Amino acid sequence: MIRVILNGKKAQDELFREAVMQLRQEGETIEVRVTWEKGDALRMVHEASRDGVERIVVAGGDGSLNEAVNGLATLPKERRPQMAIVPMGTANDFATACDIPCTAIEALRLAIEGKAYRVDIVKANERYFLNVASSGFGAQIVADTPPSLKNFLGGGAYTLSAVIKALNFTSHDGRLVSDGLDIEGKSIAGLICNGRQAGGGQLIAPTAYINDGLLDIVVILEFPLVDLGEVIAEIIDYEHSGTYVKRYQKKWVESIPYQRRSVNLDGEPYEADTIRFEIVPGAIELVLPEGCPTLKP
Repeated sequence: MIRVILNGKKAQDELFREAVMQLRQEGETIEVRVTWEKGDALRMVHEASRDGVERIVVAGGDGSLNEAVNGLATLPKERRPQMAIVPMGTANDFATACDIPCTAIEALRLAIEGKAYRVDIVKANERYFLNVASSGFGAQIVADTPPSLKNFLGGGAYTLSAVIKALNFTSHDGRLVSDGLDIEGKSIAGLICNGRQAGGGQLIAPTAYINDGLLDIVVILEFPLVDLGEVIAEIIDYEHSGTYVKRYQKKWVESIPYQRRSVNLDGEPYEADTIRFEIVPGAIELVLPEGCPTLKP
């Protein structure tokens, strides 16, 4: 038996309904719970644990996934159900990078039959996330892109917004501290990655693994527009730090902005004067396809 936590905005999705009915006709036991407002997914994860449900399925986008992860993380480890994903959001960045099927029937079959692997999550002060935290113009892209534009363009809305934001970027003063790292200066974007992509298909850390016990950190420093070509070259050089694009791998890092600013945790806004990001190794069991590229062999 599996219990699906379905984003309420997708409750009338015919393909999902048909997939659930087909699998029930094949003899599978599938319960469905539908969210109504913020906080429901977290509460439903806790209810599933109390009911002895061994595997939950999150059907929604990265925001739904983030809320479910916070629900799991706030349970004792021995009481956390396994989690599977049916990607039904606009971007589905985490699921896409993991090669989780994009169709409801295939994703549900994987949720029922697939193997669960222990994967890392990230703690950000008192909050948790699974994929990517972003600040600077990277955070503004996710927060400011109108829902109507997201729906019309799909993931491409993020790319379009990124171009607009980058041409009018505002730098921020701050400090980044970790083991063997202490840098200070002006940056236009900072990304703390457990997963590989964000912003509707933008590869950020394509060599990151979700079970290696490490954060992949990307910082884009302030740069003159005449050096935009160099910055682009450094962005796509995923294996090296450059003059303007810095890359690090750490178990923890503290971000200390000198002006309070919003950070997005898997697309969910969050504000704090200082944020300590810390990897939590093997925190949850996640159902993934065989040969998943984000799992370290």
